[in-house]
Amino acid sequence: MTLPRTYMATPKNIEKKWVLIDANEIVLGRLASIIAMRLRGKHKANFTPNMDCGDNVIVINADKVKLTGNKRTQKTFYWHTGYPGGIKSITADKILDGRFPERLLFKSVERMVPRGPLGRKVLRHLHIYSGKVHPHEAQQPEFLNVAELNSKNKR
Repeated sequence: MTLPRTYMATPKNIEKKWVLIDANEIVLGRLASIIAMRLRGKHKANFTPNMDCGDNVIVINADKVKLTGNKRTQKTFYWHTGYPGGIKSITADKILDGRFPERLLFKSVERMVPRGPLGRKVLRHLHIYSGKVHPHEAQQPEFLNVAELNSKNKR
């Protein structure tokens, strides 16, 4: 009698798709968790934890994400310059109204994928744009409507 074996995906078994997500009016944390799940490949039946089996994700309108409650004005991000007294801070609304509004979504997703070589590899498949235009039309991405997945996703 043979025992059932655990399925482990190999690089030749993995097929990667391109997914387009419109972030307009979508709640930031909910969007980030959906993107992180898609990047890792956890939505697929042949998910293997040590392999990059996720999809390539394109996000447009990243500057129009929503934060619930007072988070837009009160959520503060801190970092240290490395010099004495070098603690710096910035609020979420300054990031969204600033020069690189897509960084808020990128950092949210980055903190949801594993740290290490696999996490860095997975994050290379994430493409975030603040406007409607993206240079990936040749890949023919399929549209994923995040607002329809759950009524709480859209504000």
